[in-house]
Amino acid sequence: MQNLQGMLRDQRVAQDLQEVIFSIELACKDIAKKVQLGALAGVLGATESENVQGETQKKLDVISNDILKASLAANSNVLALASEEEDNVVAANAGGRYVVAFDPLDGSSNIDINGQIGTIFTIFEALDGVAANSGKHFLQQGNKQVCAGYVLYGASTLMVITVDGPTSCLTLDPATQTFSLTNTALQVPDQTQEFAVNLANERFWLPKFKSYVADLKLGEEGVRGKRFNMRWNASMVGDVHRVLMRGGIFMYPSDTRNPKQPAKLRLLYEANPMALLIERAGGKAFNETQRILDVTPCALHERIAVILGSEQEVATCLEYLN
Repeated sequence: MQNLQGMLRDQRVAQDLQEVIFSIELACKDIAKKVQLGALAGVLGATESENVQGETQKKLDVISNDILKASLAANSNVLALASEEEDNVVAANAGGRYVVAFDPLDGSSNIDINGQIGTIFTIFEALDGVAANSGKHFLQQGNKQVCAGYVLYGASTLMVITVDGPTSCLTLDPATQTFSLTNTALQVPDQTQEFAVNLANERFWLPKFKSYVADLKLGEEGVRGKRFNMRWNASMVGDVHRVLMRGGIFMYPSDTRNPKQPAKLRLLYEANPMALLIERAGGKAFNETQRILDVTPCALHERIAVILGSEQEVATCLEYLN
């Protein structure tokens, strides 16, 4: 079975970019070990601090962030990095060609219940003539990503990645600590009967989106004429992985809970990398009006509505909204 190095070599990925990906791989293997040990490693529970998003940090959030920062900072090809857990860009190595952004541990509310969690990452080429610690490197449209992926720490540890080709899945062998290619090209089915959304927020949704979900829930007797099942993991990595494996639509719409912050998910750390993975697998990824990969970011921690998944169902959702 082909390993990650062999896959990247066959895709003729530039050597310096391969090395950056290997630094992410190494960090995620370390995180996976700590996730597997759980309470035995003393990594469960919360800290007394909040991250830049105003969220209480779990111990494993902080540990995962530190592991990724250390691994990437040690790579001379990395000019700078940005983390969902950090206020500002972290300068790494002068002369580095790439900048890396990551959500070190998505779905951290699932840590203490042994639920699905994961690491999301994205890589851009650094901008010429821009200081290493400048946020401008990360304010590029998602279509400029040179690599995107996630590592899912579940029943098995999986890496889903796209560089300059299809969205591929690799599985970690815990005995050899090797990621082996187990699906060369994931393909999202065009149609679906599953949707992922947090129904607890329904009272805050805008009317058009509320109408779309209401019709999904009506099943065979409604205008959609078929039964839909709802799934929700409280982890974007887990929910998007299910969409990639068997189809579906994942939605985190804008809402009215906080007028100053109508969207939840971060464009840089979550929406852009997931959008690239979904599109390379034949799906669609939009906010409520625009293709996510065409959105020009305005801020490092900018938030955005997300609707992604099976092509036909995303199109149907957008018809309701527009």
